Amino acid sequence: MIELFTDGSSRGNPGPGGYGVVLRYKHHVKEMSQGFRKTTNNRMELLAVIVGLEAIKQKDIPVTVYSDSKYVVDAVEKKWVYGWQKKGFSGKANPDLWQRFLKVYDPLKVKFVWIKGHAGHPENERCDVLLVESAMSPTGQIDHGYEATHGK
Repeated sequence: MIELFTDGSSRGNPGPGGYGVVLRYKHHVKEMSQGFRKTTNNRMELLAVIVGLEAIKQKDIPVTVYSDSKYVVDAVEKKWVYGWQKKGFSGKANPDLWQRFLKVYDPLKVKFVWIKGHAGHPENERCDVLLVESAMSPTGQIDHGYEATHGK
């Protein structure tokens, strides 16, 4: 099984933000992170999952995603995202990211597990360190999906 640990956050909501990802398969570990100049907590939580799933090359291995985001975990596990999709994401936040998520999610065998954030879970704490370092970088990327709908 592939284990995917994710976290995302922003300083201010909106504000500078980032995501952190730890991807583990057997003895292989890959870490990824990115910072953005202006974004939201929920966008970064979702983007962390997307980036982690996109990094998976072997599509037939089951994946467990560990996230402290009720927004992401509930939307997927309670299948809300499919109702949103049927309605064209009308009135829903982050349609660009949810559409990207569904493209990478549907071909995989993914299970989500909610974990309490900042509770000493080693991989979740590592994701937090990665995202904070990225979010505080003076070279934050542009979150085009956010800035296109909300401005700079």
